[in-house]
Amino acid sequence: MVDVSISSVRPVDVGEILTLQRAAYVTEAQLYGDTSLPPLTQTYEELAAELGSDLALKATMGHRIVGSVRARIKGSALHIGRLMVAPDLQGRGIGTRLLTAVEREATGKVDRYMLFTGHLSHANIRLYERHGYTPIRRVQVTSDVALVHLEKRADT
Repeated sequence: MVDVSISSVRPVDVGEILTLQRAAYVTEAQLYGDTSLPPLTQTYEELAAELGSDLALKATMGHRIVGSVRARIKGSALHIGRLMVAPDLQGRGIGTRLLTAVEREATGKVDRYMLFTGHLSHANIRLYERHGYTPIRRVQVTSDVALVHLEKRADT
């Protein structure tokens, strides 16, 4: 595991997180043959508004933001989204650190954690299952793409 620091996203981080997001989601776009994925088309202004209203954490190595995750409490669930790690640093435990940190932020406030990923994103699904998430449904978005929704009880 690399030496990273996890902290809250600040307004000054928006540009760097947008760059990270685009880099991280290029591989997803290639996997699905679709460059119009929302993380790739999101504007700076849209991202700034989202980061300002959601729980948002970043992973840094030195001065570089190398990962990020967002979440929002809805009712009794924490909905986790856009967990991403710089492509050159994937597989080194940064995603795990971010996932654990965002769950910890909601401790005592929710009874479950929820997230989703594309059906072809096998590495993502393996990561979530290793951390106690269970697939609960699959939603067909287009003829070629399905979203796998996963859930984890907060007391596990």
